[in-house]
Amino acid sequence: MSASAAGRSEAGSAVAGPAVSLPITTDRASSHETEPVAKPRRRPRWALLGLTPFAAYTLLFLAVPTVLALATGFFDGDGAFTLDNLTALFEPAVLGAFASSFWVSAVTAIAGALVGSLVCYALLAVRPDGFIRTIVDAASSVLAQFGGVMLAFAFIATIGIQGLITVFLKDSVGVDIFANGVWLYQVPGLLLPYLYFQVPLMIITFMPAMEGLKRTWSEANATLGGTRFTYWTRIAMPVLAPSFFGSLLLLFANAFSSYATAAALISQGAQIVPLQIRGALISETVLGRENLAGALAIGMIIVMVVMMTGYSALQARTERWQR
Repeated sequence: MSASAAGRSEAGSAVAGPAVSLPITTDRASSHETEPVAKPRRRPRWALLGLTPFAAYTLLFLAVPTVLALATGFFDGDGAFTLDNLTALFEPAVLGAFASSFWVSAVTAIAGALVGSLVCYALLAVRPDGFIRTIVDAASSVLAQFGGVMLAFAFIATIGIQGLITVFLKDSVGVDIFANGVWLYQVPGLLLPYLYFQVPLMIITFMPAMEGLKRTWSEANATLGGTRFTYWTRIAMPVLAPSFFGSLLLLFANAFSSYATAAALISQGAQIVPLQIRGALISETVLGRENLAGALAIGMIIVMVVMMTGYSALQARTERWQR
């Protein structure tokens, strides 16, 4: 064997041997471990002054009314502590108002969630920065906040007793939408106006979760022999479920607390809880009790706390998937 061949043989055995050491890699690792970790810079405390306007707004229009509502619910007209106001929550008239608020909120929340999720699914097929997506996002942001007297007037002018569509259907087609009663000015008439802002709100809150679905999940499903149906039933829907039900709770709370639209449409009676609170504030004594508005507000606060607690828990679970 020649010397060069022997040298190549010894070099090959050295490379193939199990006891090969890589000092360069070891040095890099050790140097990497000894590098100091840069600590994040702390912002100065005066930067918190930027939160002052928001804190003042929250204090004046959220914290103070909540405390006043809780306080007045436990006191009578003379300022003495009592629990009689809370027992009024179990009166048939009050229970009926809560039942009406519950079913209107539930129906509009479920319908708005279903329609809004279908719109979000359709938007996945368009470009995120395209014309259609821009128009839908802008319209949803505006319509989700379009409520109150303006929304009530729009429906009165459109499908009211002398509304444009009502008169057109009656004169041209012979269809009277109010043949069985003027339902627009009762509790069932709140369904259409509430859906007007529930669907856009669902699009705003649920679309980020739809966009969080990773393309690699669909590709992995197809690689393993899965179909489109198995992808949605076994991957996408379980991932989207927390966000969907969280948005559903948000829509329920939004409808349950709505007041201005109902007050403009339903001029008589206290058929839902917000209108009953208005009636209790106008009349000092309702159902033989004073400060009943505070007790009704306590009932609404309890419902809202439960809804928003569930929404926060589901939203936290959704954010884990989006990360």
